[in-house]
Amino acid sequence: MAKAQKASRSTGAMRTLLLTLLLPLHILASTLHLALGANPSRINPLLATDSASGEISGWIFNGLVKFDKNGQIVGDLAESWRFESPVKLIFDLRKRVKWHDGEPFGADDVVFTFSLLKSSRIFTPYASDFRYVKSVRALDPSRVEVIYKEPYFKALSIWMMGILPRHLWKDVEDPMTSELNREPVGTGPYRLKSMQNSGDVILEANDDYFEHRPNIDVIHYHFMPDPTTQFLMLKAKKLDLGSLTPLQRERQIDSSFLDYYRIVQMQGRGYTYLGFNLTLPKFRDLRVRKALDMAIDKQELIRILFFSYGKVCYGPFMPGTFAYPKRVTKSGYDPQKAKELLAQAGYSEARPLEFTISTNANNTTRLYAAQIIQHQLAKIGVKVKIRAMEWQAFLNTVVTPRRFEVILLGWSLGLIPDAYALWHSDSDRLGGFNLVGYRNEKVDEMIERAEKLTDMEKVGEIYREMFNIIAADIPYIFLYIPDSITAINREITPIVPSIIGIMHNQVDWKKP
Repeated sequence: MAKAQKASRSTGAMRTLLLTLLLPLHILASTLHLALGANPSRINPLLATDSASGEISGWIFNGLVKFDKNGQIVGDLAESWRFESPVKLIFDLRKRVKWHDGEPFGADDVVFTFSLLKSSRIFTPYASDFRYVKSVRALDPSRVEVIYKEPYFKALSIWMMGILPRHLWKDVEDPMTSELNREPVGTGPYRLKSMQNSGDVILEANDDYFEHRPNIDVIHYHFMPDPTTQFLMLKAKKLDLGSLTPLQRERQIDSSFLDYYRIVQMQGRGYTYLGFNLTLPKFRDLRVRKALDMAIDKQELIRILFFSYGKVCYGPFMPGTFAYPKRVTKSGYDPQKAKELLAQAGYSEARPLEFTISTNANNTTRLYAAQIIQHQLAKIGVKVKIRAMEWQAFLNTVVTPRRFEVILLGWSLGLIPDAYALWHSDSDRLGGFNLVGYRNEKVDEMIERAEKLTDMEKVGEIYREMFNIIAADIPYIFLYIPDSITAINREITPIVPSIIGIMHNQVDWKKP
């Protein structure tokens, strides 16, 4: 009997060992569980224009430079760099960096990536960032020379673009449809293990990563296109990290959730605005624009829409960056002063100011914001109608042809803003992003002057002054910057929130 029990225990132990050996690596290894809301289309930094493709590409590829946690540019594949003149930039590359297939990375890969980016074989919006680059050449296997047509303030930051392996891509006939877009090989901290259509994506740690091997072995992206499902998975503690809405944060999580997850609240990376069609006579009057600005209670908007998880936006550039002034003019909520300004502009109860706010119907937060603004402006006698349309119809019939009086939209905030796209007079054209028709000769001159500098301190001086000029002109009513709210498994350390988010030091993360 004893022998039979011993044999049974031995057989059971062997079965357990065999089952363990047969388990997939990501079940046994230290695994970071994340959610993915859409299918990656092309995992290629030159072609990753959707958020899912960009997120996966970010783990697999490196640029020559990157942002550190303070928003400063530091080396990535480049160990160092120097401007030998305002138009000549030299990169010294890291040595002994390997591609995921074991081949060495070098200067030829950088030259090839630029050539492909600018070739007629590929269609990518990122090519415009390199419009001032005249030539790129390898000086030796670990040095690259970049010559610009003229000085350019983004001369360094454009090289955050991920670099492709020349030895794999050089003979590809059609880069747009190549299998390499689904089977990527990079230099990054993780390599692609598996990817399913409308399914999960699994990444595994790169043992040869030049910083050091990531401490977490596997990143498992669970395909969940429905945000509600993502939230339920978070509540079930099946994800290690996920975003929360203000409503979820305030009303839909309990103490057990907070015991398991740490909540990190940070400034968001985008603002919402009311943009005036400045070609219309009523909105050319600064008194009218100022009155409307003073009649909107932005704090009330943030309180109602976001349970106070947000900040008032005071101008066009991101708070905390080199482009944001130390002192900004903060126009407060003053409905009485707003009435006086409207009276000075010729409006009264008998002749009220009237206009329509146009926005997209599928963004419920914006729609609610429009309704609150409508109510607030009614208090000073302004009559507002709301026109909400499906996104594509909104773009095609309202935004692109500029058929609006006032538009309610949002814009993302970058660490290195490019004011040309939104605020230069040349962008006041069909297809341009200067949708409101803003024109200011001094701002044009400042944008052009800043573009030709490589000293970012001097660029910052110009941009900070420009911020105050644009804010004073009120081409937009800058409304709010919602906070981002993230839940993170408390077992994961070290989490270091920063201006660029929380993932900047992920290779150092540990998960028991």
